Amino acid sequence: MSSAFALYRLPHADRYVRLEGKTQEFSSCALLNGRSGFVIAPFQVTSGQPVVLIEPERVEEVVLSSQSSPSSPSSPSSQSGGSYHIDFSNFHAQLCQGTFRKIVLARCADEMQASPVEPEELFLRACSLYPRMFIALVYTPQSGMWLTATPEILLDGEGERWRTIALAGTMKLEGSQLQGEGETVTWSTKNIEEQRIVATYIAECLEHFTDDFTEEGPRTVRAANLVHLRSDFTFTLPANDHLGDLLLALHPTPAVCGLPKREAFDFIVHNEHTPRRYYSGFMGPLNMESSGEADSSLIPHPSSLKSTHLYVSLRCMNIDGNRYHLYAGGGLLKDSVEEQEWQETEAKLETMRRLLDRITG
Repeated sequence: MSSAFALYRLPHADRYVRLEGKTQEFSSCALLNGRSGFVIAPFQVTSGQPVVLIEPERVEEVVLSSQSSPSSPSSPSSQSGGSYHIDFSNFHAQLCQGTFRKIVLARCADEMQASPVEPEELFLRACSLYPRMFIALVYTPQSGMWLTATPEILLDGEGERWRTIALAGTMKLEGSQLQGEGETVTWSTKNIEEQRIVATYIAECLEHFTDDFTEEGPRTVRAANLVHLRSDFTFTLPANDHLGDLLLALHPTPAVCGLPKREAFDFIVHNEHTPRRYYSGFMGPLNMESSGEADSSLIPHPSSLKSTHLYVSLRCMNIDGNRYHLYAGGGLLKDSVEEQEWQETEAKLETMRRLLDRITG
């Protein structure tokens, strides 16, 4: 392969796209204005963690074959709760003092395997297990190797028609609930408030770019064995040559950061035990020829237009030989309880752990 590559599959698609090419680095999302390629962006852009654009030199579509899903239970965490306890106490104190309305706390758990598995095999397992999610495997010299299975759209569309979502609140499906889409769950006040904070922020961002947008929701949506609250925003843009400016305004959303945004972002960067790197950043094709398209019921994707499908990099792992760095986080409010928040991150880590279970299961 060339110096960088990406494999990605859109939700509900029966094929994936493989691309290879050279990379360009950018110090800001705004510099993506007018660019085309596959993007991987970090939570915090630095000289060592730039926004990276793969400019495709080779692109192909591959039809997915049917695969069976694993049924083995998830493996135990390799990380103790010690550092999480310290971080939670620190973050929660700021909420109690009124410094933040919301702040997101993330953590990293390492999983080791006796011998490494081919990253593309993990990608294919994710495609089989998680048909509702955006699946991507990306390698660049700047970022390393990342695999994500994420439900959260950051920016999607083409031409004048676009959409984004507000996704927040998390509940784990259990027992008979696993047979449905989460229709029977009852949301707590904390989850409802957290989702409303994210939706309000996105609406305020969009007002700076368009006066033509609509919001629908919130509604319950399933992602693996979890459900979230989701509001959908559809909007028009008179021109799409300033997508970088819109991305700069949207990213990071309160779903992965907090409010007030700048203050929460700075606190996270300086106080979380484990740097997030490209976790809770975003990735996906930007202004690329339509291919591998999924359900177009909300926004049509004529093949004559270039389309964008950027997703927040949640439920992801950094692959480093036979060591797998798994990332997860959760939004904290003033009434958050540490044990409940820890269990939420454990549930989110299961998304990637289930892929590794097939190595040893």
